[in-house]
Amino acid sequence: MTQQDTNAKAAESSQQGGKSERKLIAISSGKGGVGKSTVTTNIAVALAQMGLKVGVVDADIYGPSIPGMLGIAGNRPPAMSPDKKVIPAQAFGVKVMSMAMLSDDDSPAILRGPMVTKYLQMFVAQVEWGELDVLLLDLPPGTGDIQLTLAQAFPLTGAVVVSTPQDVSLKIARRGLRMMQQVNVPILGIVENMSGFACGSCGEVTHIFSKGGGEAIAREIGMPFLGAVPIEPEIVDSGDAGKPMVIAHPNSAAALVYVKIAEALVGGSSARGGLALPFDWHVSEGTGQPTEAAPLSYGGAADVPVSLDHDEIGLMIRWQDGYEQTIGSRDLRLNCRCAACRDEMSGAAILDPSSVPQSITPTRIWSLGNYGLGLAFSDGHSTGIYTFKALRAMQSVEVEDV
Repeated sequence: MTQQDTNAKAAESSQQGGKSERKLIAISSGKGGVGKSTVTTNIAVALAQMGLKVGVVDADIYGPSIPGMLGIAGNRPPAMSPDKKVIPAQAFGVKVMSMAMLSDDDSPAILRGPMVTKYLQMFVAQVEWGELDVLLLDLPPGTGDIQLTLAQAFPLTGAVVVSTPQDVSLKIARRGLRMMQQVNVPILGIVENMSGFACGSCGEVTHIFSKGGGEAIAREIGMPFLGAVPIEPEIVDSGDAGKPMVIAHPNSAAALVYVKIAEALVGGSSARGGLALPFDWHVSEGTGQPTEAAPLSYGGAADVPVSLDHDEIGLMIRWQDGYEQTIGSRDLRLNCRCAACRDEMSGAAILDPSSVPQSITPTRIWSLGNYGLGLAFSDGHSTGIYTFKALRAMQSVEVEDV
């Protein structure tokens, strides 16, 4: 099969059933300086070259770099569509939204956490992306507000973790992996960047930052190893020139690895199935209930819900492993673990049960990424996060006792 046939097959597979199902993929790293944005840029262009419709959100609000790597001029306010959505910039077949388009190159983004969250949600939900096959989210390094906001607000298909081979980078990359796992974001694979330097004259490879660490971690924790990207001077030159490596030097060792990674991401998803996400069910209005259940798989995951319902008894959940559970509405309220209901240090309950009426009911139920639910109640409380694992651990109501 030729490369053209492979690309055509990948594009066709992503659009089975007529309308394509958008993949929302986060590109993350535990620490800065590992070349994550360069990896994101080249993967995006490689996907576009395969015939896919691709978008990139530059989620590093404080240090945006994607537009420059794609040759998109900054400080040009984007146009607005008739329905008041931002029209993204475009280069090499890739649509882009970034803070760099809203500020001067020398102007720092001096923003508190809530404003960063607001911008990030706008970049994903209030941009006129059109029909996309893949939306890549180039995250800032670390495991803070931005990563958590994305995991809560959007149903991520999965995450790619980028690291360099040296021990300090790999140890921090592990933290990023664990964070994604804790919020039920599937890990699509690990990329080892700056893997080795090949001398242009003699061809000898020097492993400046050690060797094979990314592949070893992937093997250790049972995750796919997507590829090792070598160090090449042209990577820096092409990034500075605004012409990605897969365009400027398509036959280079690094460009070939970028293409391989892109093909692996298109080929499949590690998402475990479950409810159709996202959803926002306004119980008090009787609207938005997620009635379409995912296929039931006995022997499946115990913390993946496949259907939800609610009546006067409580919240009814059917799980992927076949278990069916009903949790009383008052029990849900009493088990809230937000800072207003639990001591943040000890975890002890500070909510007075006598203050919660027997007749309390949820007024709204909504999805939080791939890992939990948000619930608002008739007493006005709405700050609780109920992870799927916590819900599964709660005691089910005995219907005959109600």
